[in-house]
Amino acid sequence: MYQTTQTKRGPLPVDLRTNAPISVIGAGIAGAWQALMLARAGRDVTLYESGDSEMTQATSHWAGGMLAPWCEAESAEPVISRIGMRSLDIWREEFPETPFNGSLVVSHPRDRADYERFAKLTTGHQRLDAKGIAELEPALEGRFREGLFFADEGHVEPRVVLAKLHERLIAAGGTIHFMSAQNPDELDGVVIDCRGLSARDAAPELRGVKGEMIVIESKDVQLSRPVRLMHPRWPVYVIPRPDNVFMVGATTIESEDEGVSVRSALELLTAAYALHPAFGEARILEFGSGLRPAFPDNLPRIALGNGRIAVNGLYRHGFLLSPALAEMTLAYVQRGVINNEVMQCV
Repeated sequence: MYQTTQTKRGPLPVDLRTNAPISVIGAGIAGAWQALMLARAGRDVTLYESGDSEMTQATSHWAGGMLAPWCEAESAEPVISRIGMRSLDIWREEFPETPFNGSLVVSHPRDRADYERFAKLTTGHQRLDAKGIAELEPALEGRFREGLFFADEGHVEPRVVLAKLHERLIAAGGTIHFMSAQNPDELDGVVIDCRGLSARDAAPELRGVKGEMIVIESKDVQLSRPVRLMHPRWPVYVIPRPDNVFMVGATTIESEDEGVSVRSALELLTAAYALHPAFGEARILEFGSGLRPAFPDNLPRIALGNGRIAVNGLYRHGFLLSPALAEMTLAYVQRGVINNEVMQCV
């Protein structure tokens, strides 16, 4: 389990700690992991979701699903990588079929300064020359002089694993109600609020950060792992999915407009073409964007008080952090243990 430097007993009343029913609001990646872990622990769990079972309105629907704690160290606080590393273990346990075959970072010579900066700010990578890149990803042979290989990172297909988490919750004895918006203050027992931006009534400091993505299909390019292409203006990643499909993303824009702009579409497609010209003949399957909930410091937060638990602010790290955050919540609910880096009593 993820360890902290200090723990203490929390304010959850004893009568709620052991026998009370648990309601989780929001069936995205954060809420799904919270509900599943608590149901597996033998608790009576109900998961509520305001949208339908397709989850097309959820931020998780538009995520990349990268499990890359070492790469994220380039721009995130160290706590993100520490929690993310614990999450990787949980992902492996729950989904042993998850591809943990690493991620690759490359750049063109003109962007070498950004590439070297990325290398200095991250750990857990191996430097590859052109031959090493070709051995790892034959489709990129001759295209890049050097690369950074993060061997222990992985990726999931968000829509697939989210549906499986819902199925496993039901198998564990939990219940899901779709098309069922709920107010945390109107539910009995322990309530875990995972509503994302919809929780601004309780956390007005939340903001939405737009992430845009494009899904394309190409039979001319074969990749085995996510590839990040460094660029000073629009660094992007290309994630392989089954059936010759690739997800290209994602922008990080301080805007709450949910559409995909022409500028962003051009930049994402240009980046894919810069990674491999064969993507120029790819077929566009889908454009989309999601608003990631973020606090001013871009760090996750679990707020505790009066039988209410709010899990929010996962920013661009939802799939990376959610399993470990759910483990923390379980420890708090069952034993009153508080993780001082993430949890706050309110």
